[in-house]
Amino acid sequence: MVGVDEVVERLRVAGCVFAEDEARLLRAETGGDRARLEDMLAERVSGVPLEQVLGWVSFAGVRVRMAPGVFVPRQRTELLVRTACERVEPGAVVVDVCCGSGAVAAALLRARPGLRVWACDVDERAVACARLNLPGAEVRGGDLFEGLPAGLRGGVRVITANAPYVPSGAVGAMPPEARDHEPLVALDGGDDGLAVQRRVAAEAGRWLAPGGSVLIETGSDQAARTAGLLDGAGLVSRVVSCPEREATVVVGTS
Repeated sequence: MVGVDEVVERLRVAGCVFAEDEARLLRAETGGDRARLEDMLAERVSGVPLEQVLGWVSFAGVRVRMAPGVFVPRQRTELLVRTACERVEPGAVVVDVCCGSGAVAAALLRARPGLRVWACDVDERAVACARLNLPGAEVRGGDLFEGLPAGLRGGVRVITANAPYVPSGAVGAMPPEARDHEPLVALDGGDDGLAVQRRVAAEAGRWLAPGGSVLIETGSDQAARTAGLLDGAGLVSRVVSCPEREATVVVGTS
């Protein structure tokens, strides 16, 4: 079997900051299969995100299955889950738009069993991956809310949205792991980073139940503008921050 020191060194040379941790995960995943370890190590060294190489990621207490070309959930997005959990009870309807792998919806179902969850994404690879992670939920393909049945309008307690919010001009400066191996549609938020958020804010109100909320992850430097979008759509906004995780969520309540 490839020695741990050799694995760590190859990962360090490739620029992996947490080489020791990654080596441990790769070796544990492959057991004593040297050929599989070599294949996975080659993928990782070439720049493929560790989570896509492993085929899973730990997120908010859930082991989320991953697939090539699917957006990798960030740990800061756990704030979106925690904030949503404060606003739901068993039986509540929750919609997760721009769901990616389904990580947010899966974490919500784990934390609050009994929710009625719908997850939507425009990317076919994400939809296929989300269906693996959400066997007890409705997963639909389509642009934002277009895949949802009309009967949900006016009855959704919480909408979560980790919509893309990186300005188009900044995508090229993102780490290669993201810009080369994750879908552009999950990263590029338009000229100011708010293009998709703008559409979520404009459409959310018609889906929310009275007193329901839409939660949008955003950048700390964009929070005031995101809040302005929700206020402009007739919702009452509030900014929730977690400096330790560099995470920001803006809540708009009907």
